Amino acid sequence: MTPHHLPFYLAKPGETDVLMIVMGIFLVLAVLGIGNLYLRLHSLPEQMAHKGQKLQFEIVAVLGLIALFTHMHIFWIIGLLLALVDLPDFSTPLSSIAGSVEKIADSSGGAPGEAATSDGAVPAQASHASDRASPAPAKPVNVPAKEVGSHV
Repeated sequence: MTPHHLPFYLAKPGETDVLMIVMGIFLVLAVLGIGNLYLRLHSLPEQMAHKGQKLQFEIVAVLGLIALFTHMHIFWIIGLLLALVDLPDFSTPLSSIAGSVEKIADSSGGAPGEAATSDGAVPAQASHASDRASPAPAKPVNVPAKEVGSHV
């Protein structure tokens, strides 16, 4: 009782519905492809911040995770902006300053045993050592006057 001119996409009774199988495979591939695209876009700030400092990368990664689990996109936007901003490096100059101050303290300070007491008096050993005059350092011959007293 079926008509003789059925469209190609309709399965005949007892046959496999090829269009449904093709569309099922297409649907699974489309969901996986869109999900992959979404996760790549979502991890974009982390990939951008990976080139920067470790602290900046960790903050951006945490903001990305918060945005992923809370579905609040403002965290992703903040992470993206933070990844785009190049934070200045404060640790290298501060460690250099600390090293220089340590060298200055070692060169200008007296011997470790020559410390003053708590009331400010200098012990007897220190007073005898300070009575001796130290010879003036010799000035280098070939060094310009500008570099003699420099700390560089």
